[in-house]
Amino acid sequence: CLFYKVLERGYFPWPTAKDGVAHLTQAQLSMLIEGIDWRRPAWTSAPGRTR
Repeated sequence: CLFYKVLERGYFPWPTAKDGVAHLTQAQLSMLIEGIDWRRPAWTSAPGRTR
C-alpha cells in the first residue's frame, strides 16, 4: 500500500524498525495519516457533555 502526505512539521512519528520492518496497528496508521503523534495522542478540545 502506498500513501502520500505533505509533511507540515517535517517528520512522521515512526516506530522503531526491527529487522528492517516497522509494524503499525490500524489505529496507529490512521493517526499517522491524520498527522497525530500516536505515541502521545492529545485532545484538541475537551469533550463536552450531551444533553
